[in-house]
Amino acid sequence: MGIEPAERPRQVHWRGLVIDERALDDVDGDYVPFFETGASAKGSFRCSDCGYGVVVTGALPLCPMCGGAVWEEAPWSPFGRSSPL
Repeated sequence: MGIEPAERPRQVHWRGLVIDERALDDVDGDYVPFFETGASAKGSFRCSDCGYGVVVTGALPLCPMCGGAVWEEAPWSPFGRSSPL
């Protein structure tokens, strides 16, 4: 009769950070997927380090502004490129 320890998520070490990997079921609604440089992608992405935006239809590059290697999908808006009235 004892308390069983909770299962710990697997840890990933990246750029000096320790990141816990969790199942998507364990994450709340604020989860944002990240993509690494070299990943095949199509669409608009922002560098997670500096916010620089790129549009790709192939492999994600290193960020040309800061050299960052992690990207997040940019939110889409039909009015994103419209000129102000």
